[in-house]
Amino acid sequence: MNNIFEIQVLLLSLRVGFVSVLLSLPFGIYVAWILEKNHFRGKIILQCIVNLPLVLPPVVIGYLLLILLGRNGILGYWLFEWLGFSFSFSWWGAVLASSIVAFPLMVRSIRTSIELLDESHQQVAKTLGASSFKIFFKITLPLLIPGILIGMILAFARAIGEFGATVTFLVLTPDTVQTLPNAIFRLLSSVEESGTVFRLCMISIVISFAALVFSEMLTQWGKKRVGAKAHVKS
Repeated sequence: MNNIFEIQVLLLSLRVGFVSVLLSLPFGIYVAWILEKNHFRGKIILQCIVNLPLVLPPVVIGYLLLILLGRNGILGYWLFEWLGFSFSFSWWGAVLASSIVAFPLMVRSIRTSIELLDESHQQVAKTLGASSFKIFFKITLPLLIPGILIGMILAFARAIGEFGATVTFLVLTPDTVQTLPNAIFRLLSSVEESGTVFRLCMISIVISFAALVFSEMLTQWGKKRVGAKAHVKS
């Protein structure tokens, strides 16, 4: 297996990770804000639904996506008939599966940042006549940037490492989208490709480790920005 294949696998995995994070981000911020700042009937149910991908076997998520959006799925059949597009035969399927699995990590990080938020700045701005819309985008959102970045990094690392939901939804065939975990799994049966498997594993480890390092650094920075006193003193 040549280096071109490994580069293609890496680039596709990075693309899946970036796109899944970018598409999930607006929903992640919105859901995190609702769960942290609002009290309503059924809030516990919404929290459970958001966190369900953390405890569900990824294969179950992939199967549900398959029966819903697969080529012959409930919605996927009509999507293919009308638009000629199928998630299960496109890298967009990997994006969708990865987004669902990584979404709870993003929401949790943003919720933590919202929880630690010092609201004195917003209150001052409100007394000066600033609108809620302006307060959120001019004051609140910048203060949440560390938590948002942490959520994005963790979701990105989880997305590019997703295997169970992706392989179940896309079905492992010779034409399946080759993300890092899919390529590693496919090549494990070949002794001749042990070198390629090792290099792809090392790439996965480096990306995951770097993501954790950056998230820890951002956590320390974020706690200072939102006013966590214990960390400010240190």
